[in-house]
Formats: sequence, C-alpha cells, structure tokens
Amino acid sequence: MQITTKALILSSLKYGDTSLIVKAFTYSDGLKSYLLKGVLTSRKGKLKTAYFQPLMQLEIVVNHKNKGTLEPLIDAKVSYPYQSAHTDIAKNAMIQFLAEMLVNSIFEEEQNKDLFDFLEASLQWLDTHPNISNFHLFFLLGLSKYLGFYPDKGRMDHPYFDLVEGAFIESPGIHPILKGEALDVFKTLLGTNFDAMHLIRVGKKTRQELLQSLVLYFEVHLHGFKKPRSLAILNEVFS
Repeated sequence: MQITTKALILSSLKYGDTSLIVKAFTYSDGLKSYLLKGVLTSRKGKLKTAYFQPLMQLEIVVNHKNKGTLEPLIDAKVSYPYQSAHTDIAKNAMIQFLAEMLVNSIFEEEQNKDLFDFLEASLQWLDTHPNISNFHLFFLLGLSKYLGFYPDKGRMDHPYFDLVEGAFIESPGIHPILKGEALDVFKTLLGTNFDAMHLIRVGKKTRQELLQSLVLYFEVHLHGFKKPRSLAILNEVFS
C-alpha cells in the first residue's frame, strides 16, 4: 500500500555510478533503506540529490514491502527547509556528527513517534538558534531517553557518574566514570532545557571531555555502536 510519511535522512551511499542507497528514519515505520536508481544522473526526475543530505527533513511517498530488502522511493519533497543547518560551518559539523551518531544508534524497523518528534523538533531548534555550542551534549542526553538508557537522576549529590551503570555513585570502581568539571556540566545539563543550555558556561577542554564520555556512554549501552569518524572534526570546529 502506498503511503506518505515524514522522514529524516540518516545517510546516503553512492551505489554504482548513478544511484544512491539512502538510510532514513521514518515516522511511519522507523528505520528504512531505499534504493534511488539513476538519481545522480537524472536532471528531470522528481528526486533531487540535494534532498538526501544528512538529517534533511522530507515528506516521502513509499510502498513499504517490509521484506528486508531495499525499498523503492516513489517521490520526495522537503518538509522543513533548513535556513542555516547545512550552510553554517559549526552547525554543519554538528549535523554530520549527529547523523553518524543516529546511524550507529537507531536499529529499530518499527514506528517510534516519540523519537521522531524529538529528532524533528531538536533539529529545527538547531537550525533557528545561534548559540549552539552545547547543543550536541544536550541532544545526546535527550536521545538516550528514547533509546532506553537515560541517566538515573537519583543521588545526584554523589561525586561520580558510572557510565556503565548509568547512575551516580559515591566512590569509583572498575567502570569508566564522569567526575570533576565534566560531571558538574553533566548534572547541569540534566536539569535544563534547550532554551537555557546556552547559558551553561563550558570550557573547551571540559566540553571535549564530556562529549568523549557521552560517546563512550552510547558505546557501552548499544550493541554494535561505532564511534563516529566526524567526532574529531566537530572537536576541531568547536576549539
């Protein structure tokens, strides 16, 4: 049955000389992969290659056969035209990083409206606000909630956070931990929202330390997770 659904583009990979394989997170069916035949050479077709940049927000027309194979994409149009997400250097670096994080974090081929709504609203916030240096930290914490390993906010007075247990602890054991300034920022982020996060003052070294810890947090909680290659680029942009 042909349906129309919103979709977020997670990745696109060149297939042969003329085609793309696109991975998208859809509102209707979760994670799906599509084969776009001839899209790289067709000038008159409905599908434009520019639509399939990382984290583009589209409305697509599809006929999901759900047989575990690449699906055909019938039509697509931009549902939310970004103003600055792909043209601002800092925002674009963040988009590339977050797209990689999502590719390595979302595996479910089933509907998850709450996760889709979170991603859609968060990316639109990023696009329309100038102060974004803490956005990726707050975004990853929010994402962990929908993936099932949001930090336990009990005992926040304790001086360490155990990345494996996902909880605050009184004394460190064998697991990797958060402590010191990075932990202070982590606690503050847990108690704030998007519109107030730019007020949190974070030094370059502390931001990088916390980001490395959050990536590790995803790594220990998600089977098959791979560290994003764009992490180094993101750190360079925000240094």
